Amino acid sequence: MAALASILPQPVHAPAFSDDDDQPQAPAPSHTLVIRAVTPPYRQRAGWKPTSQEDFGDGGSYPECHVAQYPLGMGKKKASSGNTLALQVDSEGNVRYDAIAHQGQRPGKIVQSQFKDLVPLFHRKDIDDSERSMDRPSEEDVQETAEKTRAALEKLVNGKIKAAQPKNVPDSQGKTAFIRYTPGQQNGEAGLKQRIIKMTEVVEDPLEPPRFKHKKIPRGPPSPPPPVLRSPPRKATAAEQKEWMIPPCISNWKNNKGFTIPLDKRLAADGRGLQDIHINDNFAKFSEALFVADRHAREEVRQRSLMQQKLAQKEKESKEESLRLLAQRAREERGGLAPKPTAQSQAALKSSLAAYGSDDESGAESDEDSEDDEESRKIRDQMRQEKRRERERELRMNNMGTEQRAKQMARQQNRDISEKVALGLAKPTLSKESMLDSRLFNQESLSGNFADEDSYNLYDRPLFHGSTAAAAIYKARGNIAEGNEESFGGGTEEGIGKALDNDRFNLGQARVGFEGAADQEIKEGPVQFEKDTGDVFGLNQFLDEAKTGKKRGLDTGA
Repeated sequence: MAALASILPQPVHAPAFSDDDDQPQAPAPSHTLVIRAVTPPYRQRAGWKPTSQEDFGDGGSYPECHVAQYPLGMGKKKASSGNTLALQVDSEGNVRYDAIAHQGQRPGKIVQSQFKDLVPLFHRKDIDDSERSMDRPSEEDVQETAEKTRAALEKLVNGKIKAAQPKNVPDSQGKTAFIRYTPGQQNGEAGLKQRIIKMTEVVEDPLEPPRFKHKKIPRGPPSPPPPVLRSPPRKATAAEQKEWMIPPCISNWKNNKGFTIPLDKRLAADGRGLQDIHINDNFAKFSEALFVADRHAREEVRQRSLMQQKLAQKEKESKEESLRLLAQRAREERGGLAPKPTAQSQAALKSSLAAYGSDDESGAESDEDSEDDEESRKIRDQMRQEKRRERERELRMNNMGTEQRAKQMARQQNRDISEKVALGLAKPTLSKESMLDSRLFNQESLSGNFADEDSYNLYDRPLFHGSTAAAAIYKARGNIAEGNEESFGGGTEEGIGKALDNDRFNLGQARVGFEGAADQEIKEGPVQFEKDTGDVFGLNQFLDEAKTGKKRGLDTGA
């Protein structure tokens, strides 16, 4: 029995004993056996390789072992899982190509990815009867699924609500705290009462600009400052100062402080002094080519001017020779001698007149004839166009109706009054100055009778006065011209009166006409208006008083 107890391991939990039982003996101390890998000592590690982290202990890698070592996992690259699936097979040894459809799905989800999933459960032979059962889920399963669904929906809704809410919303009322305050003895009064004080933080405006400007300054040295291990300071020489001189940073765009920067400093900052100026050889070639071209052009201009001078001199000499021959011929004709011109004189005359035309007389005559024919042809074409336009106008007038033809003729007669003015039928205003609008000449002009400034006498007299023009304008047209003389009573006063007295609709004779119409005289021609000279609104009197300069209430005559 003792041998068996020594072989069995010690119990994990101590047994419970009642008070009546004897106190158990103290258990023997347990010893745990720890097996640690033995690392070969130095210079004896030939062929040995560290395989686990325990081989390294608390130290680093072994330099005499020429293998990749990662003590404590330092430097070891983590293998990425990737999205490549391993090739899987089912229980029958067939490759599961639908493994990619199950990738990333929750466990227990049914994914129909095979052809046998289309076969009804009653006709499938690869499943047992327990899987063919189509029992409804229990009430506990329904409640559990509903609870999971509600929790998932609440998680989504709460996430949307929190994302829409502002992050830092200050409290509109501020934090409020109540403090019981008991005052001490003041001025010998011991019976002071306690009071409750309400303390509320002042609400800060979130849009208020900052009240204080925080300027960042470099942090001071720590308390004790670190020792600086360097040689004692030495005074720098002029050469060292020149070598260590760093030019200031000068910008060509910004000058926030508004400093006045010398030009040499600005040019030095540009770095132009560090660049070597190099001129391309093509500039010299281009300049030489321009010089040669200019010289050649000048020579051409000089030669052209010389040739023009020679031609002008030759033309001048030919003209003088022709004038001399003409003068000699005139002298001979006045003297009564008319010798026959020699061939030499004719040749000289032709050569002198070479500048005015061709030497070939037949060619000159043919050119003149062609010019005359061209001009006569243009005149004939113009006459043909005018006659064609007249024929087209007559054709349109013939095709036009009687009423439209009468309107056209009346419009042309009323528009063109030059003939009436020439015959004296139209009598415009005799004042020459009133016939023209002075506004067109940008100057002021006074009428001959020195009328008032507000007078407007441009149309003070009728244009067609005492002529048949007004009677033709205000004459009833109708269809009298077509031969129906009964319309409008034939156009006479007696006929018009009979036509008015005719009671076509049996309405009876009107007993009373317009009141006062019988007393008015019969008017002929256009309607004429009389100018009202009365001052209805008293405007003239007001203007007269304003011109005299009198003020109201200061009437001295009263």
